[in-house]
Amino acid sequence: MTYCLGIVNKSGLVMAADSRTNAGVDYISSYKKLFEYCQPGERVVILCTSGSLSVTQNVMTLLNREIKSQEEVNITTLPSMYEIARHVGQKIRQVQEQDRPWLEKDNIDFQCSILLGGQIKGEEPQLYLVYSQGNFIQATKETPFLQIGETKYGKPILDRTLHYEMSLDEVAKCALLSIDSTMKSNISVGPPIDAIMYLADSFEIHHKLQLRLGAPYLAKIRKLWEQSLRKAFESMPNIEWQQELCEDQDDILID
Repeated sequence: MTYCLGIVNKSGLVMAADSRTNAGVDYISSYKKLFEYCQPGERVVILCTSGSLSVTQNVMTLLNREIKSQEEVNITTLPSMYEIARHVGQKIRQVQEQDRPWLEKDNIDFQCSILLGGQIKGEEPQLYLVYSQGNFIQATKETPFLQIGETKYGKPILDRTLHYEMSLDEVAKCALLSIDSTMKSNISVGPPIDAIMYLADSFEIHHKLQLRLGAPYLAKIRKLWEQSLRKAFESMPNIEWQQELCEDQDDILID
């Protein structure tokens, strides 16, 4: 399992992902799941992958081969983010159809999903979630974030803190808190954590980082967040229990 998220607002885009793909008592592995493609002055495209590692690695290989061989249609030549989302969906279907008979034969789960974010000159920054079936949805001003993988533990903080007008620094902080909250509750999500912050209309990536296990920043935000939550909890008023008595207790008949 994994956890990836993307957040888009008026100032740009933040995307982040953990790197864990398997976890158990004696087996933990990690692979990079956040990939960026930048053509300065023209476009920035960022992809986050989740689900079947064999499928997503094959999809990324096909996309990279198209770029390397300078095929006419690839994610660096398509004229809109919408068309890139369709292209990524087609690659997912292509890989799944190729391997489906053998995966289904052994009951191997081949579902996957990909977050696609970025900006092409002439468009606003955009964020898409491409499903395993190849179809997709787009983030909106009312719903500015999308998640894939182990989403439930990191969603509450996004629901309660994000809004379209906040600064990208605040968005990035919220994204990392969301990932840390997920790591706290689920062993299948873990570092290294990769994150990218893209400033709208810059058409370059100036801010990216990788936080490994034991990173001071992760330890600091976890400690401060837990202290803040505890303080907020302690400030909540006690429950005002409604006291109800049994009616006419003297009238209860005992056989």
